[in-house]
Amino acid sequence: MAFGKGSRPVLLCSASADYIIVWDVEHCQKRVKEGKVAAGVVIGTLLGEVVHLSFCFSDERVAACSGATVYILSSKRNEVISTFTGHLGPLTSAEFCPWNKDILITTSEDRTFKVWDLRTEAVCYQSFVLSASPLLSACFVEETRQLITGSTDGQVWSFSLNDDHKCHLVTKMDLQKMEKRHHTHQETVRHQAGGAEQSDEDNVETAKPVIQMASCGSFTDTGNEQQNVGPCRDNSCLCIGSSDGLYVVDLATSELLTVLYFKDDPNLSIELARSWSISPGRNNSMVFLVTSLFTPSVALLELNLCDLEMIGARGEGLSVFPSSPPLPESPLNAQFKKKEPSLPKKKGGTKEQPLVFHTKVKSSGYTTTPRRNMFSPKTNIQKNPSSNRATKNTGLLLRDYPADKAAPTIPHSHLSVTDKPVNCLHYSGDGKQILCGLGDSSVLLYKSSLTGDPAVYTGHDKPVSSVSWSLSRQCWLSASEDRSLRIWANGSKEPAIIMGNNSISKPIRGAQFYYLDKFLLFASGPSLYLHLYDVDTTHDNIKRYQQRSSVKLAKCFTTTSSTDITALSAVNDFLSYIVLLCGSDRSIQVFDMNRSAVVSQLPDAHSRAAHCITQNKGSMFSTQAPDSYNLFLTSAVTDGVKIWDLRTLRCVRRYENHVNRCLPCSSAISPCGRFIATGSEDNSAYVYDIRSSSVLHKLQKHSDTVLSVTFNPATPELLTGTLDGKLRLFQPSSGARLSHDTTAAVHSIPYMTGV
Repeated sequence: MAFGKGSRPVLLCSASADYIIVWDVEHCQKRVKEGKVAAGVVIGTLLGEVVHLSFCFSDERVAACSGATVYILSSKRNEVISTFTGHLGPLTSAEFCPWNKDILITTSEDRTFKVWDLRTEAVCYQSFVLSASPLLSACFVEETRQLITGSTDGQVWSFSLNDDHKCHLVTKMDLQKMEKRHHTHQETVRHQAGGAEQSDEDNVETAKPVIQMASCGSFTDTGNEQQNVGPCRDNSCLCIGSSDGLYVVDLATSELLTVLYFKDDPNLSIELARSWSISPGRNNSMVFLVTSLFTPSVALLELNLCDLEMIGARGEGLSVFPSSPPLPESPLNAQFKKKEPSLPKKKGGTKEQPLVFHTKVKSSGYTTTPRRNMFSPKTNIQKNPSSNRATKNTGLLLRDYPADKAAPTIPHSHLSVTDKPVNCLHYSGDGKQILCGLGDSSVLLYKSSLTGDPAVYTGHDKPVSSVSWSLSRQCWLSASEDRSLRIWANGSKEPAIIMGNNSISKPIRGAQFYYLDKFLLFASGPSLYLHLYDVDTTHDNIKRYQQRSSVKLAKCFTTTSSTDITALSAVNDFLSYIVLLCGSDRSIQVFDMNRSAVVSQLPDAHSRAAHCITQNKGSMFSTQAPDSYNLFLTSAVTDGVKIWDLRTLRCVRRYENHVNRCLPCSSAISPCGRFIATGSEDNSAYVYDIRSSSVLHKLQKHSDTVLSVTFNPATPELLTGTLDGKLRLFQPSSGARLSHDTTAAVHSIPYMTGV
């Protein structure tokens, strides 16, 4: 049986071995009250054993699956509109597309699905063999233009269905793995709260067939903005009816929100389900009709979607913006001790003086060629040329980042740097220079256009792991696998500060400037170091090898679990107390520098330790909604890219169409906050729309694995670095523009509220 999609009249279709009948429920009730026999409209006769029925969204057509054939029937008369046969096995389900009435999807026991065009009666797309088990069910998500199918072994696939009717895999989920991660997370939360651990003696692994699926977005009241603020706000919740209970999955993150088991309710007579029927309920709820597998019993369940919204709304209330001034004992108040001026001694004889009294010695001039001309007159003098040039440059610096430009996808320039990997890239704040940390232990400084010869900086003994510009652009730093860190004054070939080697026991991770260039921040092993520094660019020709710059340790912290830090991120563009740490135990820790403590911890953030963490820092040329700065990305091998909300410490979306199996491919957020770029091991870079998990662009034709990606903070440009030492610059296509709504990315991410 299957109910129609409309609310009036309420239609019900039933099938048996002889007839398929459509019933008008209200009309049948009226006839029964009058003492008459309820009557329906026969729309099919002797079509065989029908295993699945489905109405189209206008209730004008009905799809009936019998054997390997699907019949498209009229819901008003006994008429077979069309017949489709093409699967190698019996059909299991058929569903109409909600946004295109002429598209039908069918699933079969041959482990494939087909997309049919009802007008031409031809196959638009045929999938590959998805699993070793038959496909059982399918559904559509209209808001994201995706189709979802599930199998008998608990596998769920999400595909994007474009206008060309070609399907592209967005994500793959496993109910059993999601259930294990959910239980692990629940036990961790219970343990942190001081509760008792639950015993796993009664837990027996059973098959979890995907019997029926439905998107919560199809049933939520989109007009009620007050209630629609949780994970269902983005219509990304998927209800999956299985044999042992109801699973609610967040499609944006591929994580389990909650599980409702039959065994947990002693009043429920169903232990294992045979079939599910899902319909909208009243007051923002969903109703489930479940039949038992072994006993002749039926249960009616109701799920309140507001409960799901409360699950998604829970959080720590953290923010990158400080809410109070630094505490008196905060390490952020650290300062260099002021040197007291040394006064000359009054007593004593004449002190011996060196032959040279000055730090600089003027050459006698014997080595220079004699002057041939006494003077050369200056002619054609322009009046105030410097003022015009300064005005022009100032105009370039104050130019706003074009937020309506499309993503940079057109190759502009290609450059072969070396045969070693490009490990890291970082633009200066004005977007005019780019630092390239290479695997041959050197750093190259290019113009942002990649034109001209680069400035080469050497001194490290092992590959460079991180480079970072200061906010003032007066200096930059480089860190290497040789456990050393160097700070370079812009324009100087010699480092102003050299740190590490003997004082640091493990390689440095995530070195950067912090707190408006006041501190140096980096991690080594389980320790997080905070240093004061002072770069002195003056030179003494007599003591030229003496380092005049100074460094002072302000504070050294150790992670709570004493695990090695694999990546870190902090905001330097404005004052912020928050430092984000990724550990080798696969956790994410939120460190508050003001309180010198870990204020929150998220265990098992990835299936493996994250090697990259990136915050949405924007740039001086762009403006975003304040809530957008609480977003950050993490990347892990074999586990894709996840975007998190700092305020709730929940994953709000997942991106996993790129390939990342063994190498640390980095990811980045564009200055406008609309796009996410990540490297990939299939010699491509991927650009995602931050509002969708599907791929926006795939930038191919790289010569090797793309390790590093970064966006220009001043103009829509994307720079990629590969494993074999190649740089490629991408720009947006001319004339391609997006919507002017700069807050669209914030509003479209679950659990976020715009301002």
